[in-house]
Amino acid sequence: MLRLIVALGLILGLAFAVTPAAAKGTGLIYVSNEKSNNILVIDPKSYKIVNDIAVSRRPRDMHFNADHTKLYVACGDDDDIDVLDVASGKVVGKLATGSSPETFAMDEARRRIYVSDEEASTLAIVDMDKNIIEKEVPTGAEPEGVMVSKDGKTVYVTSEVGDLVHEIDADRGYVTRDVVVATRPRRFAATPDGKELWVSTEMAGEVNIIDRQKFVVTGKIDFLPPGMRQSDVTPVGLAMTKDGKTAYVTLGHAAHVAVVDVATRKVLDYILVGKRSWGITLSDDQKTLYVANGLGDDITVIDTASRKPIIAIPVGRVPWGVVVDE
Repeated sequence: MLRLIVALGLILGLAFAVTPAAAKGTGLIYVSNEKSNNILVIDPKSYKIVNDIAVSRRPRDMHFNADHTKLYVACGDDDDIDVLDVASGKVVGKLATGSSPETFAMDEARRRIYVSDEEASTLAIVDMDKNIIEKEVPTGAEPEGVMVSKDGKTVYVTSEVGDLVHEIDADRGYVTRDVVVATRPRRFAATPDGKELWVSTEMAGEVNIIDRQKFVVTGKIDFLPPGMRQSDVTPVGLAMTKDGKTAYVTLGHAAHVAVVDVATRKVLDYILVGKRSWGITLSDDQKTLYVANGLGDDITVIDTASRKPIIAIPVGRVPWGVVVDE
């Protein structure tokens, strides 16, 4: 109850003192809230909410454009991607997608957005300038995770129900290879050397590791925080450091983040966070980790050096993702 009162007080206070977002490099933290249909903006120094932006229904995945003048937000219940002007904090456009967009990847060089359309079981290829769907690529049931290669030639998509990862030719728009993974694959992280693709498999309680050249699973990592049941371990979010030495995995209902040594694939530590931890991102300097706790209605801020939580910040209802303007 106290947390709810604090959160309401912070949000109501916005009516009297709203700090508009500036350009790239502000360090401001953006959180998408699925049930309250808003994006909250948090000051990284005071940890206070400085803006509350209403968007279309069920906002989930978010990505900045290259110069951070725009923030793109997938809104699942209105079948679109809202385009936010970062400076004004207002929605200035919408991109049409297929049914129930959840996650997406941007290729600004080709002016494309690749969107997983959950209900249609397709990957929608959206032309950012024309605002049209160029092509819909059939996938396994309930696609979610999307990642585009650095050269823009290949797109990877997870199928939650099909237990598959698809490799898709971005130019021709069709699946070139599939690989079977463990139960309910969700999201991706790639090693900086480009050799491995890490995939969280929620219901198996694992991360599967794919050799990108051979496109086969070459290993897995299991998790079990102290005092937790195996059935509570439901990994979803992944973040990897720039040097490729450390990976962080949110463990969902187990309410922990796992710290993993990438080279040895060993779990180094577990960090206690909030209920149903899913969304995760690292600050640009790699010193701070942000975790969205979907059933805790808050985000956890973690110091990566000490592997300790700094603060839990109340946000809106069912936070899905978190990004930082850096």
